[in-house]
Parts: sequence; structure tokens; C-alpha cells
Amino acid sequence: MITATVFNHAGGAGKTSLCLNVGHELARQGLRVLLIDCDPQGNMSSWLGVTEVDLSTTIYPVAAEGAALPTPISVHGLHLIPAQVDLAQAEIGITSMPGGQLFLRQALQAVSNQYDVCLIDSPPSLGQLAILGALAADHLIVPMPTRQKGLDALPGLQRATALYRRLRPELTVALYVPTLYDARRTHDRSVLDSLRAYLSPLSEPMPQREAVWLDSTMSGEPVGVYAPGSPVHEDIQRLTAEVVRALGLEVSA
Repeated sequence: MITATVFNHAGGAGKTSLCLNVGHELARQGLRVLLIDCDPQGNMSSWLGVTEVDLSTTIYPVAAEGAALPTPISVHGLHLIPAQVDLAQAEIGITSMPGGQLFLRQALQAVSNQYDVCLIDSPPSLGQLAILGALAADHLIVPMPTRQKGLDALPGLQRATALYRRLRPELTVALYVPTLYDARRTHDRSVLDSLRAYLSPLSEPMPQREAVWLDSTMSGEPVGVYAPGSPVHEDIQRLTAEVVRALGLEVSA
């Protein structure tokens, strides 16, 4: 099993959209996919139509007590460990347990023969849950909005990834993904040029096509279910191919 955490400490970068929809595409291509929602906001869970989540079914017991992974929920061909707001309480539990920041990695090792890939949706912070998710990963996937705020967040992002690599030297950034891109805007083109100059490996940009993203969220379905064959779905398929190459995954033709 290859584990990748979708990480950016800044909000609104497209972490959840990327994690959920690439995960769904990988499952459609025959891989056994586990999604883990590490964000107490639970956006990935609700996007998949999973609501009224009990805390015991989240990673809270793993993070706070070093317990085994809870039984995941099956949804849209995926396995999901959901999140809910009380997961934020794990921030205290992680720091109070020696080695707590590695509990999720250890729990995933116990199920590594059951999945081909695990994708973790990290919270938009530099807190303990973000560290837990990063240290559980083999690789990071980092969405970068093609906005000035994306460039402004870059120094903090690089400091965070440097810290994670001190704790896990083998951890790599497998792919940076420019998001929210509108080629009609000079600003977006300028930011994309800057990202290309400073970051590698960098995927092709993900266009900003808000309507389908928002509507699929409201329907509780991945884009590939809500609007198969749409331009947004084609964007996701292209990005998924880049993620497959970056992670070294093997998928059916």
C-alpha cells in the first residue's frame, strides 16, 4: 500500500476535492482505495454523503489512544474513515502520548495488505492532526492555488515540509498541483509561472470550473458519479494519471 497525504496548511487550496475525486478515479481503475478524513470539518465525509458520524468511527481512537483503525465505511467503491468536529479533541491526545504523532502510520501498516493506496485529507493547519497525517504518508501531494495567497503561503509550507522530513527523512513531495487556475487572468498566469520556477514536480494546472464541483458536493457524489464525461471529470482523469505516475501506482489499462 502506498500512502499519500494531500497537504497544504492554507485553506481553500483544493485538498478535499483532489483527495476525494482522485481516490474515486483510482477505485474506478481497479485499485483498492482507502480514504482517511483527518479534517475535523469533515468536508470529504459530507461530500461523500456520510453524515452523523460517531467519533469512534473516526481516527480519534487511533490518534488519542494508539488503537487500531476503525472499520471503514464503504461508499462509491471506496473505503472511508470519516471525520466530525469532535475529532479536533485529538490534538491534545496526540501530544500527551509518547510517539503519538506516529500512531496513524503504525495503524496503517497493520492494514497495508488490504489496500493498494491510501489517501489522507489533511486539515488546513499546522497542528497535530496535520502532523499525524503527514508522518503517516510515504509521499505528500500539495495543491497550490494560483493566487497570491498561494505564493504567500509557500514559505510556511516549505518550513512545514522540511520539519516533516526531519522526522521522516524518506518522506517526499510526490507532486505539487496548481489549482483554481483561470488562464484568462493575467494574475493566474503569472502565479503559475512562479510556481513552475520554484516547485518540482509540478502537475498541469487544474482549471477553475466551480459549478460542477459545488453541485457534486451538494449531491453527495464524486464528480465521476455526478457528471461523468464532463470537462471537470476530464480534468480529474488527467490529474489522476499524473498522480499514478508520481506515486508509482499500477493501474489497469
